[in-house]
Amino acid sequence: MKLKSVTIKNFRGYYNKTTILMDDLTVLVGKNDIGKSTILEALDVFFNEGKGVIKLDKDDVNKTALSEGDTEIMISATFCELPADVVLDVSNRTQLSSEYLLNSHGDLEIIKRYPNAGKEKVYIKANHPKNDECSDLLLKKNTDLKAIVKAHGIQCDNQTANAVLRQSIWQHFGEALDLELTEIDVTKGETKTIWDQLQTFLPQYSLFQSDRKNSDGDSEVQDPLKEAVRQILGDADIVASLNEVALKVEQHLTGVVDSTLDKLREMNPDIANSLTPIIPPKDSLKWLDVFKNVSIFGDNDIPINKRGSGVKRLVLLNFFRAEAERRLQAAESNSKSIIYAIEEPETSQHAHHQKLLIKAFCGLASANNTQVLLTTHGSNVVKGLSFQDLRLVSLTEEGHKEVSNVNAGSLPYPSLNEVNYLAFGDETEEYHNELYGHLELIGELTNYFVGRQTLSYVRELKGGGTRVEQKTLSEYIRHQIHHPENVRNQKYTSGQLSTSIKDMRAFMLTLV
Repeated sequence: MKLKSVTIKNFRGYYNKTTILMDDLTVLVGKNDIGKSTILEALDVFFNEGKGVIKLDKDDVNKTALSEGDTEIMISATFCELPADVVLDVSNRTQLSSEYLLNSHGDLEIIKRYPNAGKEKVYIKANHPKNDECSDLLLKKNTDLKAIVKAHGIQCDNQTANAVLRQSIWQHFGEALDLELTEIDVTKGETKTIWDQLQTFLPQYSLFQSDRKNSDGDSEVQDPLKEAVRQILGDADIVASLNEVALKVEQHLTGVVDSTLDKLREMNPDIANSLTPIIPPKDSLKWLDVFKNVSIFGDNDIPINKRGSGVKRLVLLNFFRAEAERRLQAAESNSKSIIYAIEEPETSQHAHHQKLLIKAFCGLASANNTQVLLTTHGSNVVKGLSFQDLRLVSLTEEGHKEVSNVNAGSLPYPSLNEVNYLAFGDETEEYHNELYGHLELIGELTNYFVGRQTLSYVRELKGGGTRVEQKTLSEYIRHQIHHPENVRNQKYTSGQLSTSIKDMRAFMLTLV
């Protein structure tokens, strides 16, 4: 499965329902404390159900919603590239579309609601039959489905399989199904089994926040080896091997218990007959705990999560570089989808490492069944991406958060430096040059100069000598950028650079 979008409501700063479209590589940009990390953490709550980095508590409920009496957090995710068929009832294979479990776009949409930031309630939003005669079939037991078949004289060759019974009933009613977009509760009744099966297809979500904590018992992924263990233990062949080990242990234990009880029965049959062995099922075995102490140690046996930020990030950087190469080489064997979510990966890395980092993430995102989700404050990171990779997190005029795709055609000037300006307020000489050059290219520079105040600029002439000329502020800055060897003029200030950029952008907006 591939994550297509996530929607958040009443979670921390997100009051209104906010949808973020996801791609193979999705990079969230925006000012500090605007809500980028919140999106990554909402997904951790959704996928890892409190067993990952983030644990929900009542402080996570949006304060505005709380004041209005709405204490329910909502996080939903939509998935595409769905499995061709699934097992929902015992061993009978079926399709999600045949079970009317897909939304209007043919995607699987899962909604999780958390009343008072407590235990989750799970729903599937789908175009589902609402005809009273054939609705809620997913909730019904085998005997109930047989009763419907009998009451309506429906032909069904296999009445032991619930999926076959449902298909026969729905086919019987045909156009009278009355399909309607419905939220189906999959945490009660017979649907609980369906939800248990669907969960096995969801992507594995791994959130990296290596600078947040430093205790040895951190629940988050501090060390890439821990992430590697999760992936290894999720491999189908490894799971089969571990299940085989568990079965052999169970068989040996059963033999030991049976022989012990047989001997006890010779001495005291009443006590022997009152005893029942409890052997945990193989699905409940926590193989991750066997490898929980795996780590990378360095000088003086210092673990990676105790090293400095730069070292931790450097190890992670090369983990992702290695992962990109491994997953690309094993494209067809990447059966389990995975989402890597990394907060500000450029932190503590110099420019060269940042370029290697973004190259690694682009490569990793191109691997089969792999998605990468980042937040960043790094302009160098943004300039290594494409417009379609970026999502701008900002505030509306009413003060609500919104997340929008970055469409180059909607920008005053279609440049990644423009994105850095919108996201971080990044006012650079490079961006100033781009704006000035664009006005010159489209023949609007003269019109831009009209009516603007000028500054005296000392030009150095060929062959020696100087000449004082009047230049608008934008010209004054442009000349200084292009002729740093001319030190006869007072250097423009950061405030003047900001003013010039704002003036050029404002003028461009009048041309749209």
